Amino acid sequence: METVIRKRIAEHAAALTRLDDAQVATLARAARLLDATLAGGGRIYVCGNGGSAADAQHIAGELVGRYLRDRRALPCTALNADTAILTCLGNDYDFDRVYARQAEAFVTAGDVLWVLSTSGNSPNILAAVEVARDRGASVLGFTGGDGGKVGTLADVCFVAPATGSFAIQQLHQVAYHVLCELVEAAAVEREG
Repeated sequence: METVIRKRIAEHAAALTRLDDAQVATLARAARLLDATLAGGGRIYVCGNGGSAADAQHIAGELVGRYLRDRRALPCTALNADTAILTCLGNDYDFDRVYARQAEAFVTAGDVLWVLSTSGNSPNILAAVEVARDRGASVLGFTGGDGGKVGTLADVCFVAPATGSFAIQQLHQVAYHVLCELVEAAAVEREG
């Protein structure tokens, strides 16, 4: 057991060292995009599948609640959190439309759709990206590997330098916590 534990810790540590200046610059662009959206009265919508769905809910919790500081609630909704909507859309349409249909209902110009997909190729994520772009919203992608199709469609895309969903998601957690901290700090500064 200890061998597996040490191996996974070493893999994670090595992945963290691959977060270079390019990823730092991408995260800075992402923070500016999110902050500009909120400062302009826009909203953040976030979604993913499986572990990325849990991460989407985590992000929404940090922004609507608080991350490190008390401040006003920030408008962020995890599109995968409403099981009635998800099962209705999955049943009446198709699972590939569960986020696109919600994007049609909620996302407008001036908003951000933040998508998490370890492959960058999840059909339901790509369908939502298409709707968000058609509606004039910005898209923030979190992917891994080569970025997949999301990497080419997003306005800003953080591509975790790892393979394997678990390793990509670990880097996503580091990255989105940094973004929550930066967005929160900017919101507190605006509040004065």
